[in-house]
Amino acid sequence: PPMSFIPSAERYNRMANIDRWVIQHGLTQFKRHMNAGSDYVYSITISGQSLSQNEFLHYIVGILDKTEVDAAKVCFEITETAAIANMAHASKFINTLKSMGCMFALDDFGSGLSSFAYLKNLNVDYLKIDGCFVKNMLEDEIDYAMVKSITEIGHVMKLKTIAEFVETEAIMDELKKIGVDYGQGFGLCKPTPLSNLLPYEEETKHQSNGAA
Repeated sequence: PPMSFIPSAERYNRMANIDRWVIQHGLTQFKRHMNAGSDYVYSITISGQSLSQNEFLHYIVGILDKTEVDAAKVCFEITETAAIANMAHASKFINTLKSMGCMFALDDFGSGLSSFAYLKNLNVDYLKIDGCFVKNMLEDEIDYAMVKSITEIGHVMKLKTIAEFVETEAIMDELKKIGVDYGQGFGLCKPTPLSNLLPYEEETKHQSNGAA
């Protein structure tokens, strides 16, 4: 699981290397999916360590050009805490890649102390509501109010909202009433290998060719 190695990678400043590997292999696979007729939007999370490096931005631009992937189908996710810590770099990172057609999601939104204050300065497309509010929203009035307020502010700013930790049907139904646009969690779908999402024709083709 990610949390079994990511803290160590962050401690020893190896996250940028992991991010580069994920970007390279992810965009290559995304291109295969798109060529096979997939209409998904593909998301990749960027670590705070990578976000602060100018050379990492140049790396992504180069990979996007090399793979010729449809940038409009790619969404990069950055956490709220990473954006706060690197506002100047975050703004440059977001604006540069959005100019190429990419989308952005602000992950774990609501966990920072000044979320709403700086939100209008970040040119993002999605707000991912921190799961710590979502998972207890049916039992905790404050958590419920946070989810509702983030959704309302997001919609005023023309942003789509995504709730994390959607683990029960009851939570999903309440999120729909509030007006949250999308959900993420075991109650909707469990993690699955990217290869399992290949369109049937492309998957069959690779199997017949003996490809893994």
